[in-house]
Formats: sequence, structure tokens, C-alpha cells
Amino acid sequence: MTAITFVQGDITRQSVDAVVNAANSSLLGGGGVDGAIHRRGGPAILEACRDLRASLPHSRLRSSGGTPIGKGLPTGRAVATTAGALDARWVIHTVGPVYSPTEDRSELLASCYRESLRVADELGARTVAFPAVSAGIYGWPMDDAARIAVDTVRATETAVEEARFVLFDERAYDAFTARLD
Repeated sequence: MTAITFVQGDITRQSVDAVVNAANSSLLGGGGVDGAIHRRGGPAILEACRDLRASLPHSRLRSSGGTPIGKGLPTGRAVATTAGALDARWVIHTVGPVYSPTEDRSELLASCYRESLRVADELGARTVAFPAVSAGIYGWPMDDAARIAVDTVRATETAVEEARFVLFDERAYDAFTARLD
């Protein structure tokens, strides 16, 4: 059974086998967790992401205005790269859904955690650090993000020994630890 732990802090400072990145579909870095991982991990992560991006099948991604923006990783999927200068072996990049009050996208969010654990198993990772996927700039309400994340990790069969949720602030930490009840 996977041990689920919670830490308030900086995910880029975790000593684990794999760090999960709440990436955007381009895999080329961004803000929030994605930007922090790329900055601290260094150019090796970006180079590996560029290589990965080149190998992805062409998909017709579109901006919110409908303009084609090229290929990228689909929402709910996960892929791995080197961890560069992070104290980890791998970064598992997953693309969370943008929250919508009119469309239930919770299955896509759950898929981020299941797919990340699947990739971790393929890699042989035993310890994995997760952020609160989609609960930042993508606007997912923190309590619901915590419910989906913790319930999904609990229900997913995996060889991962520790799933560590690394929460940036007290509000996120409180929402996730409340799921222990």
C-alpha cells in the first residue's frame, strides 16, 4: 500500500525518485510549479522536453480563441524526463485541466494522478512528489483538487511506496491534510 504524506514547502527541494510537474501542454516551461521546476532543474529539463515534444504525435491544439498552437501533451496524460539539477532522478510532466464551473473535468484531473503513477511504475520510482495539479493558475478549487488528488492516489494500484503531496502554502496544506479523515 502506498503511504501518502503531506509537506508544506517547495517541491523543487524534495529528495525523491520523481517530481511531478504541473506542466502546460507545450512542455516548454511556464509559471507556477512548471516554471519553478524548469528554473531549479536547469536547461537539461527544457532540452529533454523539446526532444519529447518533437516525438509527440501531431495534435491540433488550439488556444482559447481557436487559433492552432501546434502539438503538445494532451490534458490528463503524463511523460517523464530527466530531473536535471533537482534532487530527483526524473520529472514526470502532467497536464492538468483548466477548471470549468459549467463542465465536469474531474476525470481529467484524476487521470493526471493515475497517469503520473503509471509512468512512475514504468520508471521504477518508489517515491513521488506531487503538487496540487490544476489548483493554481488553472483555477481548480483547492478543496475539490485535494479530494480528487488524494482519493485517486489512494485508489490507484501502484508500486510507488510514498506519494508525497508538496503544498506551497498553508491553505493548500490544510485542504490536503483534511482528506486524511
